[in-house]
This record gives sequence, structure tokens and C-alpha cells, in this order.
Amino acid sequence: MELAPDPEVADLAERTAAFVRDAVIPVEEEYAGVTARAGDAARARLQQDAKDAGVFAPHVSSEFGGHGLDMRARAVVFEEAGYSLFGPLALNCAAPDEGNMHLLEHVATQEQKERYLRPLAAGTVRSCFAMTEPAPGAGSDPAALSTLARRVPGGWRIDGRKWFITGADGAAYAICMARTSGEPGDRGGATMFLVDASDPRMKVIRHIETLDESLFGGHCEVVFDGCVVPDEAVLGEVDKGFAYAQVRLGPARMTHCMRWLGIARRAQDIAVARTADRRLFGSRLAELGMAQQMIADNEIDIAASRGLIRQACQELDQGRSAAQATAMAKTFTAEAVWRVVDRSVQMCGALGVSGDALLSRFLREVRAFRIYDGPSETHRWAIARRVVSRHLDGSRRSGA
Repeated sequence: MELAPDPEVADLAERTAAFVRDAVIPVEEEYAGVTARAGDAARARLQQDAKDAGVFAPHVSSEFGGHGLDMRARAVVFEEAGYSLFGPLALNCAAPDEGNMHLLEHVATQEQKERYLRPLAAGTVRSCFAMTEPAPGAGSDPAALSTLARRVPGGWRIDGRKWFITGADGAAYAICMARTSGEPGDRGGATMFLVDASDPRMKVIRHIETLDESLFGGHCEVVFDGCVVPDEAVLGEVDKGFAYAQVRLGPARMTHCMRWLGIARRAQDIAVARTADRRLFGSRLAELGMAQQMIADNEIDIAASRGLIRQACQELDQGRSAAQATAMAKTFTAEAVWRVVDRSVQMCGALGVSGDALLSRFLREVRAFRIYDGPSETHRWAIARRVVSRHLDGSRRSGA
């Protein structure tokens, strides 16, 4: 596995790091890392600044105004963008829009790309991905999907309730997963639909109060109450939605990891600076063994996460499913990032839990990642199941 990026990618990463440091972090600090406080005007300004700096939309193909980076290259640049909570928003590579762009580039028709992808890639609109449902609907088990789409004259009628739909407030459209055949629990029968938010039968009911507040548009509960969409609103083919979801979710898990790894690095940098300056018990805090252990453990977690992310990205770039690699990378990184930020808070003591540093905000943000994109327990179950299945297949082939 080649870890060193190409010179062009390294240059873009360096320019991204400088842009985040000079233009983004001051805005993040002004609004304490909460995007809702900044508002859409600040988002638009940051994105225009990113365009002027030549670092905007690193993941989108050049046809739609981006840099066209593959997954391995994204890992380098997205980590630098993620050094600030507002960095991915500024570069237009934040969730859920980044994952939706990836999906639309791979699945949408040319007409759908012009209508939905182009303005999204340019940052003139936002979007959301409406899959997760309240229990007993789709969550960790997507097959529990209960939102229904039925054939009606001229198209499809969608009825159902979704929640934790990130970015729904203010989104121009939703990519909605609905069941078009079978029953909840069946492993097939889902279809993706493009639903314009201007449809009054798609209603944002409420913002769900959560620990994290850095994702623009919040996490919302959304009701589809008799939404009728034309056949042209079907994204891809009918009944193939679960397959298309994998096109989106594997890469999206990795881009989440890349961005949060940037925040882990930021937390470590804050803590190291603090321990190097803070004097107590007759020496610098950084000279004490317990602080040194936390610094070293943070470095190990950051390096291990980076390696797992890049291994998974290499498999994705090779066209492999990368299911095992992405599950391992997501599980480890989500927990490692939490450990890094938590240790950084500890090293900074009272400053770490105060509002004078952003570490306490980082801690609230990264905790949710152990649940979003599949909780660690679900990924561990899937990882173990694949290992056992591989063992049983080997035993059958050998006649054991």
C-alpha cells in the first residue's frame, strides 16, 4: 500500500490545510463550532472563499466543477478539511451532501445529474438522504425499511416517517429510500426516489436535539405524507435501492472517518501545546510520564486509523466491495477518535472542559460517530460473521 500521495494531491492537501487554518478556524471559533449559529450566509461566504482558494469540491469530477479525487486522494485532503468542524462545510465535502454527490455521479441519469447534482456540487443547494426510520423501521438493519412507495397513475406515492435525516432543514431535495416490493425484513425491494422539498407533502416535523451540532441543517424528523413523484424521480432502477445504498454508504463511512481524523489531530495539537506550556509540580506537564503516555497513545490511534482508512480506500478504488475493510476502519476510527479527543480533554484539565477551548465541543461531536453510519456493535457482528463464514467455506473446500 502506497501511503505517500501524488505531488498534486499533496499540494492540494497543503493548500487545504492553510485555508482551514487561516480562513475557516476563525469562523468556527466565532460560532463555537455550531453551524446553526453561523447560518447560511456564513456557509456561502466560506464556500466562496474555498472556491477562490482553489480547494472547493475535491471529490467531485471536473465535469461538475471539482478536483475528481479518488478515495485514496480524498483521505489525504479530507483529513485536512476535517481539522476544523467547519472545514468540510467550506469545501462542500460535508455529510450528507458529499455522499449524495458520490451516489448521483454513479447512479443518476444525465438529466438527473444536471437537475440535482450540478447545483449541489456548486454549493447553491443542499440535500439530504432519507433512509433511517424510527423503530421498528430501518436503522442498523436497513431491511426493516417500512416507508412505502406505491404505483399510482403517472408515478409513485410515498408514505412514511423518517428521522435523523441530516441536513433536512433547508435542503432543496431528499433522496428517499422507500419499499416498492416485499415486506419489512426482506433483503430486497427498496427504491430510491428524488423528492423536491418544495412538495408540501414532504414535511420537516422537528429538529431532534442531539449531542452533536456541527452538521448543517441538523438532524430532523421528516414525514412523507402522500408525496406523488413521477417515474423520472426514480434514482437508478426500481427495487435496487439497497444495492445503490452500498454505492453510497461504504465510501461515505470512509469520508466520515477522514474528516473526524482531522478533528482528532486538532485535539492532539491543542493538548500537546497545552502540556508543553503548562508548568506544575516543578516541570512542564509534557515531561510527566502520565501525560507522555496519553500523547503517545493519541499518536498511535491517529496513525492506526489513518492506515486502516487508506487500506479500505485502496480496496474501494480497485472496485472491490471493501465491506470488511470499511467496517473495520469505521469501527476502529470512531472509537480511536473518541479516545484521542477524550485524552486531550484530560490533558488540558479545566481548560479542556471549559468553553474557552473547543475540545468539549469536539467531544460531543465525535461521540455520535460510534452510532452514526452503523454502531460499532453492528459492524463487529458483521466483521465476525464474515470471518466465521470464510473459515466454514475453507473447511468445506478442504473436506474437514
